[in-house]
Amino acid sequence: MYTAIQTAHSIFAYIVLTLLVLAAINAITGLTSKRVFKDKDLRISLFALIVTHLQLLLGLLLYFISPLGLKSFGQMGDAALRLTSLEHPLINVIAIVLITIGWSKHKREESSNGKFKKIAIFYSLGLLLILSRIPWKLWFA
Repeated sequence: MYTAIQTAHSIFAYIVLTLLVLAAINAITGLTSKRVFKDKDLRISLFALIVTHLQLLLGLLLYFISPLGLKSFGQMGDAALRLTSLEHPLINVIAIVLITIGWSKHKREESSNGKFKKIAIFYSLGLLLILSRIPWKLWFA
């Protein structure tokens, strides 16, 4: 079961990154071109929000059924172990919180410019945090 969830978490990461990049670029181009915020823009942002939350659930499940899991907390001297057991989960939870805040703030905005601005800022920050804590050595191994 562990390897199946780990594989799903790894494959789903590509979908999450693709949708987050798409949502951030869509919001930035909407902001710079002063476009009207339409249903298409809403759906792109919503799908990015949904897949990040699904990825969080997969990641939490994986974390708690992992053979290392909470046992690795005493071994923070090992950089690779620290990345996968502490930094990756913590920073990605913060990133998903930022994305969720951006979604919530965009709903309160009246103007299209404000909606695009909230999504562009918070989704881009979330994306940068996620990219900073991906275990790249494991991805390319």
